[in-house]
Amino acid sequence: MEPGELTERVKSLALAVGFDLVGVAAAEATPETEALRDWVAAGYAGEMDYLVRRVEERVDPRRVLEGARSVLAVGLCYDPGEPPATAGDSVGRVARYAGGEDYHDVVGDRLQALAAGIEALLERPVASRCYVDTGPVQERVFAARGGLGWIGKNTCLIHPTLGSYVFLGVLLSELPLIPDAPEPDHCGSCRACLDACPTDAFVDAYVLDARRCISYTTIEQRGEIPEALREGQGELVFGCDICQEVCPWNTRRGRPLPPDPLGLRERLRPRAEWVRPALRWILALDEEAWRAATRRSPLRRARYRGLLRNALVAAGNSGDAVLRPWVERHAEGEDSLLAEHARWALERLPG
Repeated sequence: MEPGELTERVKSLALAVGFDLVGVAAAEATPETEALRDWVAAGYAGEMDYLVRRVEERVDPRRVLEGARSVLAVGLCYDPGEPPATAGDSVGRVARYAGGEDYHDVVGDRLQALAAGIEALLERPVASRCYVDTGPVQERVFAARGGLGWIGKNTCLIHPTLGSYVFLGVLLSELPLIPDAPEPDHCGSCRACLDACPTDAFVDAYVLDARRCISYTTIEQRGEIPEALREGQGELVFGCDICQEVCPWNTRRGRPLPPDPLGLRERLRPRAEWVRPALRWILALDEEAWRAATRRSPLRRARYRGLLRNALVAAGNSGDAVLRPWVERHAEGEDSLLAEHARWALERLPG
């Protein structure tokens, strides 16, 4: 089969297994992947040591899969729902992607189906590796090089029609697929995302200091949240969508989502309890209840005490004296991390 025909057949398979977007990039180091070295050296990765340990693999995918020739980048849109209203007293907010089934599982399952479909098409084994935000591959870079969109000033991949509420995955392959043309950068002079960040996490356009990003401090960071960043966290208890919510490519979407015959978006839809979670509910969870409430959910990434820590900060920002009993419980508890954040919150609550 000629490379051109093979590429089109593989792309059709990707759409058939449920993806909304698909593109091809060459499996090679690029100026964008090589920029990771400087980003890590500047300390912007914070406690994400896994980025440091495998930085050279993240620079060149051929170090991940020997003989790799192509990166098949795929995208699956998720429904962000209505723009959030002010959460209000004693209610928290969760990033829109996180309240449903874990996207690692949903997208990963579809990538495995794609890999199996390619082998069935060619009637032979094909060397490949699949990754969904967990392996040593820079998905956004290869998605951009494969024409799925451009990397915006907020460092998210933005599709010109579907915006940035898109999960990405990649399939590294030995197949000689034809690369797609990259999408031009359409951010122009807009800086809405940079100006909206409540913790000033952007060093410059296209450069994020993860150590100041709410998505990092509420998910990746295991210790205390720096006091200087707590007020900016507002009511957020897991992740942050602010730089996406203000992006014109999202706010003027107004377009229907692609068809979803396999019901993948329904699996990703937030569960009711995580749409506007009550802070006192979160603060009252024991570890067993937390496990039940976060089963098969990305929320597990913050771990039990991390979610409670985040909720204590949100409680302090709420100004709602009704929360004092739940906060006091942690201020008097044995966990020193939670106790410190609880004392901080109590100083900001009336009464």
